[in-house]
Amino acid sequence: MLELLRPKRGGFLRPFGCGWFIREFLSGNGPIGSPSIDPGQGAPQAEIFYHYKTSLLGAIALDRATRQEERVAKREKRRISPENIERLTERHLAQIPYKSTSCRYHSFVVYFSNLQRLGWVEFTGKEEPSAFQDNYPAGYPRKYFRLTAAGSAASDADWANPLFALYGGS
Repeated sequence: MLELLRPKRGGFLRPFGCGWFIREFLSGNGPIGSPSIDPGQGAPQAEIFYHYKTSLLGAIALDRATRQEERVAKREKRRISPENIERLTERHLAQIPYKSTSCRYHSFVVYFSNLQRLGWVEFTGKEEPSAFQDNYPAGYPRKYFRLTAAGSAASDADWANPLFALYGGS
């Protein structure tokens, strides 16, 4: 019997997972076009979140552009043009609202706190001041986090569902 690989309800919501992105980003690999960082120094949560969101938007725009170019090329009976895909990707990227992709900052902070409880990420001790605007008091300091040895050793399945790794399944 052939069983399709897809969720029963909804659909595949993201091209890549948040946990995978955090692990790759803090490892210094610069996943999906994000900048490479020094793994020993780490990065603040807000910066990790920003690069996750922009990478997610870029992947969604590329997927939409590729599907659109495939449809048009099939209809016009021509080859797929990488130049058209690049042009369409830029157009889609400009049209996708930043908040339209699923993850919000609060959800990210909660997810990240679970990673801290598991001991997969740790505070490096480095902080830098943050300021909102000139008229407001100084905000909370930006704390830098790095990947731990336990985080590097954790399986992909655990990174995909840290709550299951934290509390176990029953």
